[in-house]
Amino acid sequence: MSTRKIRSLGLVSVGVIAGVLLSVGLSAVAQRGSPLPLDELRQFSSVFSAIKNNYVEPVPDKKLISGAISGMLSDLDPHSAYLDADAFKEMQSATQGEFGGLGIEVGTEDGMVKVISPIEDTPAARAGIRAGDVITKINDTSTKGLSLNDAVKMMRGPVKTPITLTIARQGQAQPIVVKIIRDTIRVRSVRSKMLQDNIGYVRIAQFQEKTGADLVRHLKELGEKGAPRGLILDLRNDPGGLLTSAIGVSAAFLKPDTLVVSTDGRAPDSKQKYLSNPADYARGEGDYLAGLPAWVKTVPMVVLVNVGSASASEIVAGALQDHKRATIMGNRTFGKGSVQVILPISDTTAIKLTTSRYFTPKGRSIQATGIMPDVVVADTAEGDLFRMSREADLKRHLTNNRHGQPESDAKAKEEEPPLADTNKIFQFGTPEDFQLNQALNFLEGKPIQKAVPRPKSASTEPAGSAVKGK
Repeated sequence: MSTRKIRSLGLVSVGVIAGVLLSVGLSAVAQRGSPLPLDELRQFSSVFSAIKNNYVEPVPDKKLISGAISGMLSDLDPHSAYLDADAFKEMQSATQGEFGGLGIEVGTEDGMVKVISPIEDTPAARAGIRAGDVITKINDTSTKGLSLNDAVKMMRGPVKTPITLTIARQGQAQPIVVKIIRDTIRVRSVRSKMLQDNIGYVRIAQFQEKTGADLVRHLKELGEKGAPRGLILDLRNDPGGLLTSAIGVSAAFLKPDTLVVSTDGRAPDSKQKYLSNPADYARGEGDYLAGLPAWVKTVPMVVLVNVGSASASEIVAGALQDHKRATIMGNRTFGKGSVQVILPISDTTAIKLTTSRYFTPKGRSIQATGIMPDVVVADTAEGDLFRMSREADLKRHLTNNRHGQPESDAKAKEEEPPLADTNKIFQFGTPEDFQLNQALNFLEGKPIQKAVPRPKSASTEPAGSAVKGK
């Protein structure tokens, strides 16, 4: 693999929580800093020797070393990890938008595998897998105590082969058994269409290598018959991806040389500022924003987010919110505000290491807090469909160490819409999409419906309290 290709990688392998990754060279990373702790390394050597010579069954040296590396990283934070050959290869494929599997992003909660988000137009989504589902069995194997990497490996497999997932779903008394046929997953990063009253709609499902260029193509198509009078950017259930793509998407709507995001960590090269210019988003591949229509910089905008919006999605939402370029609407985001670097340790393996936190243009740390929308709107008119864990709920998560966070932020993140008394699921971008309809109302200057619980004996009259849009 070329150095240039290694430097472009930035997506956690599919099947784990996606995050923003920066790429750095390997220059002296292992050499700088404090001297090696010789006493502790001798202790490690003694344990290695004891296992090798006395364990009930022979254990290959490679397995022992890999396990030790994995243990060191997994004990740090939820996003640092050892990428074995399979995981490293899949991560490289995922950044290009194509990989094999089911099409779900998963994390862990209380020792179980939990669905963060199904990816649109994949076998998992078509089978009815929902965000918030807990996978209790993979085929006949219980996931209780199973490591996330092992669970992901079990869900991988040759294309066109079957797999059975047993899931526990909030509000369902009995487990749900779902049979899925594995397939090649080709993630369509950007979708768009024109909605009523000449308002454009763009959905980004994941931040990949070509997301910025794809966004430009879709915006040009939306403006072929004249500039839209408003634009909705949908980042709901977008788990993140490449930092450069997040900068490029933000830059499409901001003035040149505007601060998009900054990072800060212990190492000098982890302290960076990223601006809306080609040097930070194009990386020598040509300025794909050069032909962007002028209306894109000024069109009234709403950005839709929810708890499944993480990392790169939060960078974009935070940048557009801080620069008052768009109104953020929906639910508080996931709160993934840490930066991981990918460090190859061989031709086929690597480590993913958290090295810094990132900050919005106004210096807000999103870590464990998330982006609070300007206008909170629930999933449906009756409330949210489910509660999901956020970054702050993950074991060993990094704290938000930026002092001076407004007290209102801490209070607001606890103010969540009620849970809806319904299991009805809708697709984003359809007429049944309550949050999308409220974004349309906002851009048209109509009242916005704020979800309230519907009494069980309620009539068919619309639920919700009104808030006036622009």
